[in-house]
Amino acid sequence: MSRRTALGLGATLVLGAGLAALPTQAQAATVVVDTTAELTSAISGATAGTVIQVRGGTYYPTATLQSTANGTSSSPVTLTAYGSETVKIDGSSLPSGAWIFKLTADYWNVSNLTFQNSPDSAVVCQSCTGTTWNTVKTINGGDSGFTLTGDGTVNNTVKNIDSYGNYDAANHGENADGVAVKFGSGTGNLITGGRLYNNSDDGIDFWSFSSPVTVEHTWSFGNGKNRWSDSAFAGDGNGYKLGGDGEVVAHVVNNSAAWDDAGNGFTENSNTGAIVINRTTAYANGKYGYYFATGAAKLGKNLAASNGTAVSKGSSVTSAGNNWDSGISTPAFKSTDATSTYKARQTGGALPVTTFLTTGSTTIGATMN
Repeated sequence: MSRRTALGLGATLVLGAGLAALPTQAQAATVVVDTTAELTSAISGATAGTVIQVRGGTYYPTATLQSTANGTSSSPVTLTAYGSETVKIDGSSLPSGAWIFKLTADYWNVSNLTFQNSPDSAVVCQSCTGTTWNTVKTINGGDSGFTLTGDGTVNNTVKNIDSYGNYDAANHGENADGVAVKFGSGTGNLITGGRLYNNSDDGIDFWSFSSPVTVEHTWSFGNGKNRWSDSAFAGDGNGYKLGGDGEVVAHVVNNSAAWDDAGNGFTENSNTGAIVINRTTAYANGKYGYYFATGAAKLGKNLAASNGTAVSKGSSVTSAGNNWDSGISTPAFKSTDATSTYKARQTGGALPVTTFLTTGSTTIGATMN
C-alpha cells in the first residue's frame, strides 16, 4: 500500500458576481502510512496540522524516528494508530544505544502506539512544549521507557501510559525507569493514569528536574526487582522517586499508589522542597512506604500498610490525616489480590476497574482509579 495524502485546499476569490475556489494554499495533510520508510518520512516531514495515521502492524526502523517540526496550540501534529488498529514500533533492528523515537518539538499529540524492544530509551521528548501522549506503551527497552528532558520542558501531558519491563543491562538496571522526567526544567507537566511496573530501576524518577511535576491517578509497582538474573543488579526500586542531584522542588502526587516495589513506595530522594503527597497508598514495599526524612514535604490522607517500615519523616514534614498520625485508623482493604491491575485498560484508556487496595473510604488512601 502506498502513502496516501489528503490535502485540504481553501482559498476563495471574488470573480465578477461569483466565487471561484483557487488551490493557492495547501492546508494540513492527513498521511496514512503502512511501511517503515513511509513512517520515517511522515514523522521527519511533518508540519503544523499534519495528521499521521499508522496502519496496524509491527514496524522495524533502522534509525531513530525523529522530528524537530513544531505544531501549534491550534494546529498540533498528530501521530496515532489508524482507527482501532494495533501498532507496534519495534527497536530490535536499531543500532546499539539508539532510541526508537526522539521528539525535539512543540505541540504534538501522540496516541495509541506501542514502542518496544528499544536498545536504549524508547521515547525521548527533549525540551518539548505542549505535547500530549495518550495511551502509549513503552515496553522492554534498554533504558527508561518514556523520558521528558531538557530545559523548556513545559505543559506536557502523559496520559494513560503503560511502561514496563525496561532494563539497562550495561548499568545493571540502575537507570531504567518507567517514566523519567530528568535533567531539565519547565512547569505544567502532568503524568496521569500511568501504570508503571516491573522496571529495573524506579517507576517514576524526577532526578535533577528543577520544576514541579504533578502525578495523579497512577500506579507504580514491582519495580527494582532482579527479573534479569543480573549478578550485579543495581536497580533502586522506588515507586515514586521525587528528587535527586540537589534540586529543591515541590512536586505533587495525588491519588496514586505504590506496591511491591523493592525500595520505597514514595521518596523525596534528598529533595528538601515542599513536596505534596495527598491521598495515596503504599503497600508491601520493601523499604519505607513513605521516606521524607530531610525535606519539608506535606503528607496528607495517605495510607501505609505492610511495608518494610511505614514512614520516615523529618522534623520539617507536615503530616496530617495519615494512618500513622494519632487518632487516624487504618481502613481494611477490600482486596489484596493484584491480579486485576494487569488487565486491559478500559475503553478510552482508563486504568482497569479493580477492588485491589480499595477501602471505600472518602478520607484516606488512593481510590485506585
